[in-house]
Amino acid sequence: MPQVVEWTNARPEDIIWRYPNEDITWGAQLIVHEYEMAVFFRDGKAYDIFNAGRHTLTTLNLPLLTNLLTRIAGFGGNKPFKAMVLYISTKVFNGKWGTSAQTTELAPLKVFGQFLFKIEDASLFVNEVVGGQNAFTTEDVNNFLRGFLNEKIISELSHYDLVTVFTRLQETSIIVKNSVLDYFKRLGIELTDLRFEGIDTTPEYRERLFWLKTGSTPADTVLRMETVKSAAASLGQSGGGGAGLGTGMVLIPQIMNSAGQVQAQAPTAALVICPKCGAHVPATSKFCPECGTSLTPPSAATIKCPKCGHDIPAGSKFCPECGATIS
Repeated sequence: MPQVVEWTNARPEDIIWRYPNEDITWGAQLIVHEYEMAVFFRDGKAYDIFNAGRHTLTTLNLPLLTNLLTRIAGFGGNKPFKAMVLYISTKVFNGKWGTSAQTTELAPLKVFGQFLFKIEDASLFVNEVVGGQNAFTTEDVNNFLRGFLNEKIISELSHYDLVTVFTRLQETSIIVKNSVLDYFKRLGIELTDLRFEGIDTTPEYRERLFWLKTGSTPADTVLRMETVKSAAASLGQSGGGGAGLGTGMVLIPQIMNSAGQVQAQAPTAALVICPKCGAHVPATSKFCPECGTSLTPPSAATIKCPKCGHDIPAGSKFCPECGATIS
């Protein structure tokens, strides 16, 4: 009976599988199923590759490996030869990623999501990932890709400020995806999709995002911030999706619309927060009753937002109404 080399009992989540016997006989039957490729690997390098079908192994269909073997003393056409057979699945896989990052103003971020990918170039993938990173199992491959993607996302997000990351999340995710496409191609992998499923920062920077970034303390901005805080506390207590991010970290994109505003009705009681001591005081107060700090914003020149036309404080980097960048 000729030797049969085949990937049996493959699971849907399996990316790679190594045939356990490295002694391959000439005339062996190599069986490659649909959505699979078989790569002959030896001495840290990928050689001949087989697509789906039944193949009888001869020197004719193993030209690269045969060329290597003929330079080895004692090689004979009838003797078994040493080689590793790696099976690569060409299906689309769904991977998870998650990491900590920082914005341009060093605001801490917690981000996570998923990515869809498939092996496009089996030879490049085996040389760069399997052999290059010693990733011979599906778990090894997933760990490498997750770490690789996290590193690139950290680097890319460091180029954006907090307002851009949160109010233009979809646009930012597309930019990040495009920035890592070429990196994945160098590994023989096609990145078909990259999704941000959750993003958050610390309470201090949430306040900057919804309040301090406006350059003033209007009641509606403070009320939005209070609504986000209440929703965040509720999510944290219920053990929802944000619980996995750690203490004080919760998901907030789902309560924001594309302009970065909160999708909730503001409370009827108008309150503001003292910028010095943090006390909640009536919006009509001119001074904080707790520490005496003036609550009247200083007068300042205003300009028109080029996008929505609202009056905004001169010197603003972003419009507090629509989020447009002010040059």
